[in-house]
Amino acid sequence: MMNKDAVLKFLGLCQKSRKLVSGEAFSIEKIKNKQAKLVFLASDAGYNTNKRVREKCEFYQVQIIDDFDTLELSSAIGKNNRKVLAVIDHGFTAKLKTLL
Repeated sequence: MMNKDAVLKFLGLCQKSRKLVSGEAFSIEKIKNKQAKLVFLASDAGYNTNKRVREKCEFYQVQIIDDFDTLELSSAIGKNNRKVLAVIDHGFTAKLKTLL
């Protein structure tokens, strides 16, 4: 059973530790550079954003989590209107996967 609050709090910790990038362009860049270990895609992201991010993640074999909406992701990291987040650290990724 996933604990959404714990995951969102941990995303905030990732943000403070600078182990997370937010925004579609930055996240796709990290996916291409094989730095992204885990990607969070907002469940209410637009069609084009959804398609671009999913195709990149599939090609580079990065796991996508789409259980959260834009408001949840944005408020977790303290930034407005974030649809895509990429975790770029192995340790944080491992912990997030246990929480999921």
